[in-house]
Amino acid sequence: MSDQYLVLIVEDEWDSATVTEAQHAEAQRQHGAFAAAVAAAGAKILGGEALQGENVGFSVTPAQNGKPAVYTNGPLTETTEVVSGYYLIETDTLDQARELAALCPTHGHIEVRPVWDMSV
Repeated sequence: MSDQYLVLIVEDEWDSATVTEAQHAEAQRQHGAFAAAVAAAGAKILGGEALQGENVGFSVTPAQNGKPAVYTNGPLTETTEVVSGYYLIETDTLDQARELAALCPTHGHIEVRPVWDMSV
């Protein structure tokens, strides 16, 4: 049975307006190579995207105990590292997920979380 893993790309906050065409092309190449490595391993990328900076994001604390929901505009954290993108991958084993996550391009680190199968 295959399992799904969320591969979170965590790196220093960066401004997309400062990325050159050459840097963008290199990042595209690296992510294409990652996708090819996943496919070559017999695993699948089920989804994934780059995320805009946290300064344009917001957080929501849902309404609780009669109190209204609270909305907070970014920046969202007090750290220099943010989740800048993600992949949802499907692999046959945890070891395969680890090996593939190690190939994911980043200037920071990768965090991998197993997806809880709620269908059972």
